[in-house]
Amino acid sequence: MRILIVDDEPNIRLLMRRYLSLDGIDSDCAENGLSAQRMLSEEHYDACLIDLKMPGMDGLSLIKWIRSEGFRMPIIMISAHGEISDAVTALKEGAQDYIIKPFDPEELVIRLKKLVDAQQLRNVVESEGRGKADEAGPVFVGESAAIKRIKEVIERISDTSSIVLITGESGTGKEVVAREIHHKSAQHSGPFVAINIGGVPENLLESELFGYEKGAFTGAVGRKTGMFELASGGTLFLDEIGDMPLSLQVKILRVLQEKRITRLGGTTAMPINARIIAATNKNLEERVQSGAFREDLFYRLNVVRISIPPLRQRREDIPILAAGILRRLRAEMGHQVVGLSPSALDLLCQHDFYGNVRELENILERAVIFANGEVIQSDELDLRGSVPLASSVEVDERPAAIQPRSLKEIEMEAIIRALHRWEGNRTRAAEELGISRRTLINKIAEYELNL
Repeated sequence: MRILIVDDEPNIRLLMRRYLSLDGIDSDCAENGLSAQRMLSEEHYDACLIDLKMPGMDGLSLIKWIRSEGFRMPIIMISAHGEISDAVTALKEGAQDYIIKPFDPEELVIRLKKLVDAQQLRNVVESEGRGKADEAGPVFVGESAAIKRIKEVIERISDTSSIVLITGESGTGKEVVAREIHHKSAQHSGPFVAINIGGVPENLLESELFGYEKGAFTGAVGRKTGMFELASGGTLFLDEIGDMPLSLQVKILRVLQEKRITRLGGTTAMPINARIIAATNKNLEERVQSGAFREDLFYRLNVVRISIPPLRQRREDIPILAAGILRRLRAEMGHQVVGLSPSALDLLCQHDFYGNVRELENILERAVIFANGEVIQSDELDLRGSVPLASSVEVDERPAAIQPRSLKEIEMEAIIRALHRWEGNRTRAAEELGISRRTLINKIAEYELNL
């Protein structure tokens, strides 16, 4: 959580910052409304504490500006005893709460946390129907060497904000992996917002991602918040990124570089703090060669690469996957099927599953519906109709879970690329990698990088 404190009194700013730091809350300070405007345009904040009376732009004018520009963060107005009527006006203009000087620091922290939590919940609720918000779903399981290596990568990247690119055939569980990364990350308390790029018409995709202002185009009767904003404080999952139109790729590249978005019809660039995870069943290297995908966007996305092998290359995972799917189906459907006979399980393990885990789920769901007892028999499995899909041809089918490189090599490559992109600026490179500058310097020394 990061808070912006706006107050013209240095002592008040210092005290509030100390109060918040005791609760582990980061904060920045602005001495007036104009400074606050600049800072809000450069950094993302989860909430604002704004003094009512300040020289120049006062607190009320600042609140009006914040809301007119479309910033959604909660605002607490700080007022003195004789300013209650002004504080009420501030609530009408967009502040969520007010607190009177002198105030109890513990009460301030409690109010802040409640408001920030409520805003995150609103983001999740608003994202439903336009994309997938965080929800219970399949758990990422498997005992094959490939899946174990993927789990190792997830653990290594859990405390970073690095961009992740997940590749694999349709049905291999790319979104399941993305959710696993989210739930193990520092952003786990924030929303997980997913959008299927290929499932949104091209003429609507930009407004879904960036949002728009009232009057931005015919039919824009009000302001709409985009997916990048809804995922604030959490994770944005861009599924099937390989299907993104070329016309939009350059705008996504700019967002990933600058970490800001501008709504359609808007004039203010708004900082974002969502972690980006992209996925595709396409071979992006081939699409780059053919001109269908921008090379610079590919390299921006390809910081940490996770490749999920198809199920036919990790057959040892089928029993544990089948057991988990049956448990879920039993709870959802109310059937009493508890497992598979040895012959049925053996039949599944021999099947090629060109539809991968999704096909396994469909086969088991049919079997549960038509099963005559608590144990599914081999003759109750319908394995017809499984053929290779066109999309599967594009994907690298090597059994390795990630490219055949060590974790050290992956980390070294990410550091070198970040430093090259920022022309050796270690502070900017560290920000992109999601680590501290000191950690970056230590890694450079550890890997003996001459940069």
